[in-house]
Amino acid sequence: MMFLSSSLICLIISLLLPFPSNSTDPDPLQDFCIADFNSSVSVNGFPCKPTSNVISDDFFFAGLSKEGNTSNIFGSLVTSGNVLSFPGVNTLGISMNRVDFAPHGINPPHSHPRATESGVVISGRVLVGFVTTSNVYYSRILGVGEMFVIPRGLVHFQLNVGDEKALIYTAFNSQLPGSVVVPTTLFASKPPIPNQVLTKAFQVEAGVVNEIRSKFGS
Repeated sequence: MMFLSSSLICLIISLLLPFPSNSTDPDPLQDFCIADFNSSVSVNGFPCKPTSNVISDDFFFAGLSKEGNTSNIFGSLVTSGNVLSFPGVNTLGISMNRVDFAPHGINPPHSHPRATESGVVISGRVLVGFVTTSNVYYSRILGVGEMFVIPRGLVHFQLNVGDEKALIYTAFNSQLPGSVVVPTTLFASKPPIPNQVLTKAFQVEAGVVNEIRSKFGS
């Protein structure tokens, strides 16, 4: 009787198993799954609202039609169309944002741990840049109708380089991409990151760290 080698067995098993999905979120197992925020069930995502309770409004969202208030320290505002504001995208692996910019406003350096981002400039001129894990910086100033893509998890930003307002729409391959905003994560976390960590990391005195914290009300 012939015995298969362990490496050959592993190869056969790998060929028989289904290939992993290229999407970030798991593939849906039904036509739709409107998020039920009132359910007591805890899952990786949100449980489905009973189909009998689903209405047309569950599939439509007007939140991205409204201009955001950019009167803040960054001069920008992100309006999210993810599962938390638009339950209809639950399990579908998609979401969108609207980003409004005051003149010279910035969507500060941040990352999305669960999604790749693509975007298009609707109005204005916007500098879009990101840094790779090899510490290489890529950027370009984009005008109306031009697109960009940010690979999943990489730190990136958008800066309005014009003297007028700017607007971009972004899309993600996740219903809840998450956002780690670098300045607020480092200097406005609750509880705060110890000064000793930040002074050592940035090679500055404690007074500098405290001054930056004060900008974020910490």
